[in-house]
Amino acid sequence: MAPFIPLKARIQLGLFSFLTSRAIGRDDTINRRLLSRFEPLVPADPKPKSGVCSADAIIDTSRDLFVRIFAPSDLSNEEKAEKLPLVVYFHGGGFAFASPHLVSYDDWCRRMCSGMQAVIVSVNYRRSPEHRCPAPYDDGVDTLRFLESGNLESVDILSGLNVDLGTCFLAGDTAGGNIVHHVARRWAASADIWEKVNIKGAISITPMFGGEERTDGDIQNENLPVLTMQRMDWYWKVILPEGADRNHEFAHPFGTTIKLEERFPPVLVVAAGYDILRDWQLKYYEWLNEMQHSVRLLKFPDSFHAFYLYTKCEEWKKLVEEMKTFIDEQKN
Repeated sequence: MAPFIPLKARIQLGLFSFLTSRAIGRDDTINRRLLSRFEPLVPADPKPKSGVCSADAIIDTSRDLFVRIFAPSDLSNEEKAEKLPLVVYFHGGGFAFASPHLVSYDDWCRRMCSGMQAVIVSVNYRRSPEHRCPAPYDDGVDTLRFLESGNLESVDILSGLNVDLGTCFLAGDTAGGNIVHHVARRWAASADIWEKVNIKGAISITPMFGGEERTDGDIQNENLPVLTMQRMDWYWKVILPEGADRNHEFAHPFGTTIKLEERFPPVLVVAAGYDILRDWQLKYYEWLNEMQHSVRLLKFPDSFHAFYLYTKCEEWKKLVEEMKTFIDEQKN
C-alpha cells in the first residue's frame, strides 16, 4: 500500500528531485546559480495576506544569516495585549537545499503563524556542502542571541504586539528537526546566561536522524517519489564532519553515553508512516522516553515525508492544531 500523494505534490516533488540532481556536481558541490534560476522564491510582505504579514531581518551578512518573521495581523486589541508565543523555525531540505524565502516554506510558516497565533521566526542557516555541521547549529544559537539582544523591537510588523521571549519554542522539519535537537542542547547547556529567551518546548517534525544500519523504513519507503536512500546517503556524506560515519552524534544522538542537559525542553516528535526516516524518528522518541524525558509522539501513519508543505494533504491542519495544543500546554 502506498500513501496518497496529490498530483500537484507529485509534480513538485519530481521537479525538486530533477533540479537538485542536476545541480549536484560529480565533486559533490552544488551549482547554486543554476538552482536560483528555477527556485520559486517570494519576498517578505509587510501587507496582511491571509491574516499574516512578514518581514526579513539580517543577523550577519557575511554568512547570509537572516530570519523571516511572520506575525498575525488580524488580532483584536485585546488579543494584541496578550502575550504571543515565539517559534524559532528551521526549514528542511537535507541541510543542503531550501530557505525561508522558498515559496513552500513561506506558505507553511504563514499557515503555522495563522493557525497557532504565534510569531514565527524562520532561520536562513548555512547549508552544506559549503558548510558542514555544526555550522547550522551555530547559526541557530546566534539567532537566539539576536533575539536575546532585543532586535525584534525594531521590526515594524511587530509594533503593537506583545511578543513573549520567555515563551519561546524551537521547531523544525526534517533537517530542521535535527537542528532543533542540537540547538536545544546548546541552549540548555548555557541556560543560565539567557535573561530573556526561555525555551519552553521543542517541536521536531519528521526529524532527520540516522545511523549506519538500514531500517525497515529505509527499505519499505525506498521507492516513494519523495526521498530515496541514495539521496539520504549523499546528504549524510556532505553534512557530517570529514571522516565521520552516520553513527556520529550529529546524525545519531541515541548513544547511551549521551546525557541530556537538565534544562533540555519538553519535546513533541512528529513521525510519518511513509517516510524513509520513520524508524529513526521513532528511535528518537523511544530514546527520550527511556531517559524519562518529557516527550510526546504524534504519528501520521498514512502520510509521506514533508506532507505538511502541501495544502491538498489535509493532515497539515491536524499537525498545526497539535502544535498549538503542545505550545499552550507548555507555556502555562
